[in-house]
Amino acid sequence: MIRYMIVQNVLHRPLRTLLTAIAVAVEVTMVIMVVGLTTGLLQDYAKRTEGIGADVMVQPPSSSLFMNFGGAPMPISIADKLQRLPYVQAVSPVLISLNSVAALENIFGIDPESFRAVSGGFVFYAGRDLKDPNDILVDDIYAKGKNIKVGQTLHILAHDFHVVGIVEHGKSARLFVLLPTLQEMAGAHDKASIFLIKADRSNHSAAVAEEAKQLLPGYEVRQPKDLMALMTSSNVPYLGTFINVMISIAVVVGFLVTFLSMYTTVIERTREIGVLKSLGASKSYIVRIILSETTLLCLVGSAVGIGLSFALRAAIHDLHPSLPIQMTYAWIVRAALIAIAGGLLGASYPAWIASRKDPVEALAYE
Repeated sequence: MIRYMIVQNVLHRPLRTLLTAIAVAVEVTMVIMVVGLTTGLLQDYAKRTEGIGADVMVQPPSSSLFMNFGGAPMPISIADKLQRLPYVQAVSPVLISLNSVAALENIFGIDPESFRAVSGGFVFYAGRDLKDPNDILVDDIYAKGKNIKVGQTLHILAHDFHVVGIVEHGKSARLFVLLPTLQEMAGAHDKASIFLIKADRSNHSAAVAEEAKQLLPGYEVRQPKDLMALMTSSNVPYLGTFINVMISIAVVVGFLVTFLSMYTTVIERTREIGVLKSLGASKSYIVRIILSETTLLCLVGSAVGIGLSFALRAAIHDLHPSLPIQMTYAWIVRAALIAIAGGLLGASYPAWIASRKDPVEALAYE
């Protein structure tokens, strides 16, 4: 009987029910998308960095985990010193520049021969490798997102590049030019942002890393395979705070909407509550009805929010293929639980008010 009453009470006010469910859906979608976008970007970056194929990376002292913020303070002559270390098969210097005009994109200035020795080379979908100073390679995701074809001119960093090849994604950057060209444009002659090292055997990676640390004390020496574990919100400055703030805003929105909805519901149903109490309904029974209605609304809103999140991810992927959104079942469930908890918190006070109504006054209410 109580279940029937709860469902009918929710359906009796369709507009209010719809608005409350939409507010909960927005809350759930906001949590899932914020976490999914930040997690997706971090994991995608780690996978693409690991996909280069290097066993060890050497960066300047106090460098960020993110290679595209590495600058170019290292002399390129360090590559010769690294090459002489035991177990080192190849060393590739890379200059990294950040293009932030239309989007945030890191550009790799590479030496094709040494980069091929470290990474195993590119998989070409179209075109050829870098040869001339104005040549540029783009990966397939960048080409799809920008609708770029081989032979087009790409204006980047106030320079016109000729697209000579489209390659498979996964080599960290999405844009590649010749190292001397980027050095000239950046005013970083004989400089590199990072050195990629290939060991002669994979089980020698740790030994190479230790040798590099001793050769270059104070420099950041990392193994790309460890990046996946490091790429969490707790390791990125202020990212965890940003996620918590956004989740808090979503919870506050859900709390206020649910509070207002259930409070006005209680006011409108004063006589109904009076009838129930005159028939012997206890305070806990009244509270259970209000909270059960709230739970039903939150469940419906959560389901809509989850569906909306998947739809948004598909739409974003079509419009921006390079923008990864990672939606995990753990965070989907967590987002729904956050919405339900916020809704129940918002409905607690209206439920308490309803339980304390005097049946005589309630029946006389007009």
